[in-house]
Amino acid sequence: MSVLMEFAMFPTDKGESLSEHVSRIINVIDASTYPYTLTAMGTIVEVDKLDEAFILIKKAYEQLEPDCSRVYATVKLDIRKGKNGRLQQKIVSVEKKLGKKLRQT
Repeated sequence: MSVLMEFAMFPTDKGESLSEHVSRIINVIDASTYPYTLTAMGTIVEVDKLDEAFILIKKAYEQLEPDCSRVYATVKLDIRKGKNGRLQQKIVSVEKKLGKKLRQT
């Protein structure tokens, strides 16, 4: 099984610049050894099981809980049986159909 999870989480009570808080969450994801891609609007992580996705969300929240009174989060899940390595595979599939490598910033 493969679970692709795209999520964003940040405090709403800490002003405009939130990179300090987001970096705490990225440290948790990086320490997990799951493959992930950080984007400007969120992070995409691939895990093997749905429970692992929820555990990662909880750990992310625990990084903000001590000093944030209000936290906003969005989560999207793509759950597929019998497949893994989809984080990059989905991009490669589109590139093949386009006949070119996509520009990544």
